[in-house]
Amino acid sequence: MTFQLNKLSVHHAGAATNALALRELDLVVAPGEQIALIGPSGAGKTSLLHTLAAALRPASGSLEILGVQPWQVSSAERHALRTRLFLAPQTPPLPPRQRVVNAVLAGRLPQWSLWTAIRSLFVPLDPRAAWEALGKFNLQDKLYARVDRLSGGERQRCGMARALVSDAEVFLVDEPLSALDPTLALQTIAVLQEEAKARQATLICSLHQVDIARACFPRIIGLRDGKIVFDAARLDVSDNMIAALYQNKDDVPSPFTTIDADGAAVRLHC
Repeated sequence: MTFQLNKLSVHHAGAATNALALRELDLVVAPGEQIALIGPSGAGKTSLLHTLAAALRPASGSLEILGVQPWQVSSAERHALRTRLFLAPQTPPLPPRQRVVNAVLAGRLPQWSLWTAIRSLFVPLDPRAAWEALGKFNLQDKLYARVDRLSGGERQRCGMARALVSDAEVFLVDEPLSALDPTLALQTIAVLQEEAKARQATLICSLHQVDIARACFPRIIGLRDGKIVFDAARLDVSDNMIAALYQNKDDVPSPFTTIDADGAAVRLHC
């Protein structure tokens, strides 16, 4: 199994209190699965992704990642495990004065020695790999641009290009579409899914765009108040289940549609 959680609870990261972000989760994820996490703000989606990346230590319960219990092994073994995972935060940590080529090749830092990483800052070691990854997001012309010259959407896609140059077996992606229009959003999801499928990697992606989750992902997990409300195949996720998930919340997602040449809204599909 890629992930196995049993009665897992996790505190909020950096919280002054012992409030729980996740509450007694049971979850099994098989290799190569593609899963969308949905739910209102504060549901625990980001906390779950960070927990799966072995970045947050559980308060109780058990966690197994790629056959390893990360908090039962040495820090060196835990670091080795993390090199097999790629966590893409909603706001990619891209130094503003850095060139895009270096920002993308940072996806290989877990596999590089310190000397190799420093050398690549001055002379990028594999600019073609970065160019090819950017090309999948229509950003190849930004290869040598500075990060602070990119738009918000371009920075998000640059962060996704990092994943493509990594050697990760698991992609954990947090809200990758927040700065993208519908067409770019669908393209970005398609690239991530195709890459995951090609390398038989597991993809877990948190989304506020429920329509995209239902159109593109075979399995959908609904989170609310740190608990799993449903875990179902997309065809089994009903409008009533979505309505109940967001009931009495302020961030009920609106339909995320695109527009055809005649100006009419069309149904999303992947």
